Amino acid sequence: MQKIFLAAIFIALMIIPFMGWAQSPMDVQNEHYRRTEGEGKKHLDELLAAYPDAGAFNKRKNELRSCIAHALGISGTAGRTPLNPIFRPKKTMDGYTVENVAFESIPGYYVTGTLYRPAKGKGPFPVILNPHGHFFNEEDPSISKDSGRYRADMQYRCAGLARMGAIVLNYDMYAWGESILQTGSPAFHETGFAASIQTWNSIRALDFLLSLPGANKSRVGVTGASGGGTQTILLAALDDRVAVSVPVVMVSSSFDGGCPCESGLPIHETCNGHKTNNAEIAAMIAPRPLMLVSDGDDWTRSVPGADFPYLQKVYGFYGKRENVESVYLPNDKHDYGITKRAPVYKFLAKALGLNLKAITGKDGNIDESRITILPNKDQHVFNNEFPLPSNASRTHGEIVRSFRAVQGN
Repeated sequence: MQKIFLAAIFIALMIIPFMGWAQSPMDVQNEHYRRTEGEGKKHLDELLAAYPDAGAFNKRKNELRSCIAHALGISGTAGRTPLNPIFRPKKTMDGYTVENVAFESIPGYYVTGTLYRPAKGKGPFPVILNPHGHFFNEEDPSISKDSGRYRADMQYRCAGLARMGAIVLNYDMYAWGESILQTGSPAFHETGFAASIQTWNSIRALDFLLSLPGANKSRVGVTGASGGGTQTILLAALDDRVAVSVPVVMVSSSFDGGCPCESGLPIHETCNGHKTNNAEIAAMIAPRPLMLVSDGDDWTRSVPGADFPYLQKVYGFYGKRENVESVYLPNDKHDYGITKRAPVYKFLAKALGLNLKAITGKDGNIDESRITILPNKDQHVFNNEFPLPSNASRTHGEIVRSFRAVQGN
């Protein structure tokens, strides 16, 4: 076991310098992504002084969208190459169906995920993206069980929203889950390139969802926790098709995200005279509905005192303060557990016209007991029976080159 571990370390050290678009994990040790709550609040006050009304904030949003997209290497004229979707056999559950799916976000790179749909009805149904975060099995982080999109909390959330009447997709982050079949190593997740392609994958995931029969193009939501929360706010900031955003245990003016896949590119640096932070990026969806969910055990403890008051002022520019909400759980930890899912179900039901009764028990509380948790092997798109397509990229370098070609850089 020790020899295997040392070999893995040696391989990682050999490949990191040649990653292409990579930021060394050593950069993270500088903690450039972390500030005190007081520093974060001061930054928000400075930003508010720079845009006193809706017109000024709209200008700032346009500037930020351009700056963030440029930092990510995403071009506004990037080609939407064919998705070539793959659907595995459908499983019918209690009130919803489950399909393992994949699509090509760029030629040769297949985004893998699980698609949940209402078992009955013809739609049109709202669509909801569910990016996962950096959650591992606490006992053994080296195994995939209960990690990433396979986790029970991901399955509860996606199936619950499908029972409520939405078409729902979760999908692997770059170099996580089945993505490793193409990147060759999980080390490539710890790069700035991961931030670029994950954001692009989210945009293409929305393309995929909206291409499905019965999808409602005007009722689009996105929600994720931790690193999934970063993907949530970036997609909502860059893609106007998103109608409602629910980032969970992520948004804070004092924390940009510790993974290079979140803060390894200069998306938070100066844009036309002012740096940005995750609270401002989250605000870019204004005046469309936004809810932050935070807790007292991580950096989001800053939300009640700094970030939510800032967001209320921004939404006030549009006369839509009622469209931004905050759920602060001071005794909760960093997760997307039932105490967080319950208010999210209610918020999304209101914002997207979902049927909350479909997941409510006779006692009036959220009831997820009719949801089946599948083992991770039952959520794989590719296996011995269904191998990767022959055109699939097999190295990180091939994926980087394909991405750059699509973006025209």
